[in-house]
Amino acid sequence: MDLHLSGKTAVVTGAGKGIGLAVTRALLDEGVKVVAGSRTVEGELEDLPVDAIAVDLSTADGPARLVDEAVARAGGIDILVNNVGAVHPRPAGFTSVTDEDWFATLTLDLMSAVRTTRAAVPTLIERSGVIVTTCSVNATLPDPLVIDYSAAKAACLSFFKSLSKELGPRGVRVNTVSPGPVATDLWLGKGGVAETVGGAVGAAPGDVAAQAAKDSVTGRFTRPEEVADLIVFLASDRAGNLTGADIVIDGGMTPTI
Repeated sequence: MDLHLSGKTAVVTGAGKGIGLAVTRALLDEGVKVVAGSRTVEGELEDLPVDAIAVDLSTADGPARLVDEAVARAGGIDILVNNVGAVHPRPAGFTSVTDEDWFATLTLDLMSAVRTTRAAVPTLIERSGVIVTTCSVNATLPDPLVIDYSAAKAACLSFFKSLSKELGPRGVRVNTVSPGPVATDLWLGKGGVAETVGGAVGAAPGDVAAQAAKDSVTGRFTRPEEVADLIVFLASDRAGNLTGADIVIDGGMTPTI
C-alpha cells in the first residue's frame, strides 16, 4: 500500500532507540525526510540517513530548539511524532514517590510533548500536517506500580484529544497510539521494568516479563516495529479523516470495550 508519504518531513522525538528508532526506520522506508531528536546521537541512529539532533527534551527550551532546527534544515514539518518518554516502577509504593520524581515524570512524559507540539503547531498548520503521539495503556489502566507515569499518560491522552478539536478545523490531524508492554529496553533492558520489579520481589527479570506477556491474550509483547507501522499509517493520508482517536495496541490486554 502506498502511504503517499514520500517527500514529506517528519520530526521524531526519542528516536535513538525502541519505538522511536523503529518509527524513524519505517518513515525512511516510506521516503520521508526524518529529523531525529535524541538525548544522544549514537549507536544505530548514527548509521541512518537522518538529520540527527542531540537534544534534552526534558529541558524547558529543548523542544523548541529541536523544532526550530528542524524547520531551518528542512523548511517545515509535515509530521510530528512525539515519542520520547520513560517509566520508573515504584515498588515501594506511592509514598516513596517524591515531588522530584513527580516533576521529572510529568516533565518528560507530558510536558516534552506539550512543548514540542506548541513549537511545531505553526509549521504544521501551514502544511496541513499530522501529530501522532505515543501514549500508553496506563492512561486508561492506572497502575500503582507506575502511579506517576499513569497520571502523566492520562493527562497526555486528554491533552491531545482536546488539541484535536482545536486543530482539526485548521487542517491538522491529531491522534495517539497506546501500546501495552513492548519488547524494548524500557521493559526488557538493563534497569528496565522487568529487572526493577524482579529485584523488588525477588524474581528473575525473565519471569516478570513472561508474566506480563501472559496479561495479553496473544501471550506476547508487542514488537516496536508493529507500533511503528501503526504510527506511520496514522501519519499518512490513508487515515485522512481519523483525528482525535487513541489506537490501543496491547495484544488484547485491555479487558474493556
